[in-house]
Amino acid sequence: MNHFDYNLLRVLEVLLEEQSVTAAASRLHLSQSAVSKQLAKLRETFDDPLFERTAHGLRATPRAMQLAPQLRQVLQQLDQFTRPSTFDPSLSQRQFRIDLVETAYSLTYPCFMPNLLAQAPNITLNSQTWNQESIAKLLRCDIDMAICSREWDERSQVHINTLPAELNYVELVRDYPVCLIRKDHPLLKEEWDLETFLKYRHLQVTFGGIEQWLLDEVLGLQHQKRDIAVNMTDFYSAMSLCEQSDLILCAPARYASKMVRHFDLLMLDVPVAVEPGAYVLLWHKHFDLDPSHRWLRELIINSVSFDG
Repeated sequence: MNHFDYNLLRVLEVLLEEQSVTAAASRLHLSQSAVSKQLAKLRETFDDPLFERTAHGLRATPRAMQLAPQLRQVLQQLDQFTRPSTFDPSLSQRQFRIDLVETAYSLTYPCFMPNLLAQAPNITLNSQTWNQESIAKLLRCDIDMAICSREWDERSQVHINTLPAELNYVELVRDYPVCLIRKDHPLLKEEWDLETFLKYRHLQVTFGGIEQWLLDEVLGLQHQKRDIAVNMTDFYSAMSLCEQSDLILCAPARYASKMVRHFDLLMLDVPVAVEPGAYVLLWHKHFDLDPSHRWLRELIINSVSFDG
């Protein structure tokens, strides 16, 4: 390995994760033929086929599986070795990758982006909406950081203590659910309690890769459940429908308070006792000492926490 190209290790890592030359090529922004040629070089270097073709894609050989745990450690050490020891935001052209839950955009970007643009005019943030793959992307260091919602209520399946040990986090702001209804909703003539809450049908928005809200978990423990008429993934569209129907929409209070001014809706407290959850900033411990990463983390934490 006197003349080994260490870039091949990155190709091997992605092939192990994707189990497909096509998918690996897409992630690496290379052609399939280029990835195939690099795989041939890897096979020659390690004197092993590394992958076998199956009807469902590539299958790693025992030798490749043996290499996998060491591979991530070596690549992270190489990243740390080549990483600059100083960082000047005014000169940087770094691109950061960040996943956010839908409701976090309006709560965070207006807080920290003006400062970011003033201090680092050439930095780019590539954002995607948080999904079920975001944790895996954080663990692979495919994204730099993420902002998601996690619960402090001990009854929740997404309690903040369930986060993987490889990730660090900082709580930005706490939040809790509220109910949204149209302004002439018939329930306004009734006593607002759990019975009334469950009497009417609901409009549910699932976001952040979480299929069930904490309040539904709590209701389930009491052998009760909401009557969900519609499931959606977009709060703006859900609020438009809520405005035109008798459906009850539950939403995070901070997000709802910003959005409700654009709709003819009222906010009510949720008649279910739950511990407020939190929006948290997540990143892999691999980035702890990266000066540019630390700069962006601190900018977000200081701006958003102060605003919240």
